[in-house]
Amino acid sequence: MPPLYASPLCLWGTLTGMSKYLCMVLIAIITLSSNSARAEPDFVALSKHILTGTEAQRQAAADTIIARGSDDMIPGLVLLMRIGGSHVVTQGALQVLTGEKLQTWRDAMLYQEAHPEIKPHPSYFELKLWYWGGIDEDFLSLFETPVDSNSMRIRFEEITWGGALYDGIPSLDNPELISARDAHYLLDTDLVFGIEINGDARAYPLRIMGWHEMLNDVIGGVPVALAYCTLCGAGILFETKLDDRKEPFVFGSSGLLYRSNKLMFDRQTMSLWNQFTGEPVSGSLAHSDIKLKIRPITITSWQRWRDKHPQSQVLSLNTGHFRNYDSGVVYRDYFASPELMFPAITDQSRHLQKDLVYGIRTTGGAKAWPLKAFNTEPVINDSVGFVNVVLIGDANTQTVRAYERNNLSFTGDVNSITSSGNSWKMSEDALIGPEGQRLPRVAGHVSYWFAWDGYLGAKSKLYTQDKSR
Repeated sequence: MPPLYASPLCLWGTLTGMSKYLCMVLIAIITLSSNSARAEPDFVALSKHILTGTEAQRQAAADTIIARGSDDMIPGLVLLMRIGGSHVVTQGALQVLTGEKLQTWRDAMLYQEAHPEIKPHPSYFELKLWYWGGIDEDFLSLFETPVDSNSMRIRFEEITWGGALYDGIPSLDNPELISARDAHYLLDTDLVFGIEINGDARAYPLRIMGWHEMLNDVIGGVPVALAYCTLCGAGILFETKLDDRKEPFVFGSSGLLYRSNKLMFDRQTMSLWNQFTGEPVSGSLAHSDIKLKIRPITITSWQRWRDKHPQSQVLSLNTGHFRNYDSGVVYRDYFASPELMFPAITDQSRHLQKDLVYGIRTTGGAKAWPLKAFNTEPVINDSVGFVNVVLIGDANTQTVRAYERNNLSFTGDVNSITSSGNSWKMSEDALIGPEGQRLPRVAGHVSYWFAWDGYLGAKSKLYTQDKSR
């Protein structure tokens, strides 16, 4: 027994009966506490043994973890599958603790996502930051210390490294623009993100944005960020100036992912944000009620955007970065594949995971329309939440614009629409009627089905075509 606890025994003969009893209880509590503290292994050290030790050391470390019999070590083992590959020792430990044969890191991540009730052991946070710090120490600046499950709004164990360094996918901040007539590098069929705010029209080609994924700019006097997640097929335009903040947020790409969706960060507070929701998820802003406003954006062909907006400015090839900006180069294989690059649970009973949808979120609800629906219904009269909307779309160019319609019904296509025999003009901010009536644009965006379903799921309705038409 340590001397600190032994010294009271020297006075044992001087104590009364009750004092002796209380002293025995105190000694027992201290001894049990000390033994308990000594009994908890160093799980970070054990994890490193599984990664780099001999076969005997690997197995001994895994046996120690298994013998503890607690599911709080599962997240750590899942992480080891990512760092050290699907080693048989890690597989075996996971099989014992989960009751399932998880042969790959992808299998393990899907299991983990499906079991939010499993909470990681405190050592997990230290282990993961050690791993990320070994890749790029700047990753550590994105997390306040101490890191635990209560310091963020998403599960830390589901955040994974996407293969890029911190800020390694460089954002385009107030980039150089050229006139439409000088954009000789663009093909008519190239897709662009088209934006017009207060009469200021801009085109940001996807073949450039795919290399940068983040744009910070001021359009029509409004500070905005175009957050393009190539993995989930979503380019979302956020307004970045909040009324209670002096300066607009400026965003970068963290290099980290959550459910195959990029996590962006703001350069003022270094908080991580969910690109799909426009909400901070970790850092000093994690538990604020901030949610960025979504602005209308259009994907369309360069020819259609140029014809509709001949005075539009266009992103220059002079970005300050050396990339292959040729058509169809960036993410070519991923865009052509039905598979995801990173694991995420998807309900594929209604749509395949990489089917494209157009989604709208309002205060009254959310709804998604499969892009392929516009092949047979270029104009769809519908509602989302409490708002009646009309959507005009072309699946070939991923082009959809949505407007409020009140109680009107529209027919037509992407080139012209009518209501009750009267022609209406489509602009980027409103539908304009024959007598100058204006029906405002409704903000929405295109994305892969897995991302929309994964983030909105039961909160969203899904448009189903009437097969009898």
